[in-house]
Amino acid sequence: MPYLQNPDDIIAAIARLKFAPILWVDTEVADFRSKQPHLSLIQISANSADLTGEQVLIFDVLDRPELVEHFIQEIMVDEAIAKVFHNAAFDRKYLGKTKAKNIICTLELAKKIPYYLAPKPDNSLKSLAEHLCHFPKVDKELQGSEWGDRPLSAAQLEYAKLDPVYTAQVHHRLLQLQQQCQADPDRENIVQLTRRYRQIEHDWQMLNSEVVHLKDRIKAAMTAQKVEETVGFKLSYSERKIQYVKLSELAQAIASHQFQSDTPIKLTKALQKEFEALLSDLPIDEKITQSANLKAIDINDSDVPF
Repeated sequence: MPYLQNPDDIIAAIARLKFAPILWVDTEVADFRSKQPHLSLIQISANSADLTGEQVLIFDVLDRPELVEHFIQEIMVDEAIAKVFHNAAFDRKYLGKTKAKNIICTLELAKKIPYYLAPKPDNSLKSLAEHLCHFPKVDKELQGSEWGDRPLSAAQLEYAKLDPVYTAQVHHRLLQLQQQCQADPDRENIVQLTRRYRQIEHDWQMLNSEVVHLKDRIKAAMTAQKVEETVGFKLSYSERKIQYVKLSELAQAIASHQFQSDTPIKLTKALQKEFEALLSDLPIDEKITQSANLKAIDINDSDVPF
């Protein structure tokens, strides 16, 4: 695990990374909870076969904005190099923002994989590494440690080197799962898909109705008993504010203030009905969209070809 602190060593390592077609990258941020968080480390793996992190490069860039900018210009903006992050939106805030090109996010990939193909409690890197790649229990306790302190502890460096390893393995597994759930609609076997749907339809309806019923009972019981959190559930409350104004009063306000606006108003069915006589004299823009809806119909077993 090369832990590089010397600027010349970091610049030389960045020059070597320019030849890599793909990199798995992670960052650690100092003063994360403050108003001025800043980069502490950049960790990079160029070899996804490394399962121990011994080949992971760790760049110490704390209070070295010139090194961060050099990494951005040489690596992040280079479209020829694919950069894989978990929750890339977070890392891009410190590594080039919109200038960064050819970015792959394993968090976004994971969100698109159906649960039945990748059962997992959530889409955190820890969960994906454990449940999809079968890593032993991943300890993320040091994630919230103080990355602005120097020297870094051996435990912090051990933690830092493993995140690119997890990201690389999760990335490969997600690509495999992605192939399983992507299909060409023109070549799909509709008979086989329908057969599978019918096989699981009843079980799904039974389980789904029970899940909905149980959640309703749990919510009602926690509310009545004033229990905010229990094993597996947390009760929260939200308010939604909706504002109403009479259209006649709005029209008077617009006229009195000589307000000019081209913002279109969506004509709901209620408005169309109320102002039917007036609308015929107005230029109305229409937008027609078409979507396909699938509805299961009752059939006999004999109607499904096997």
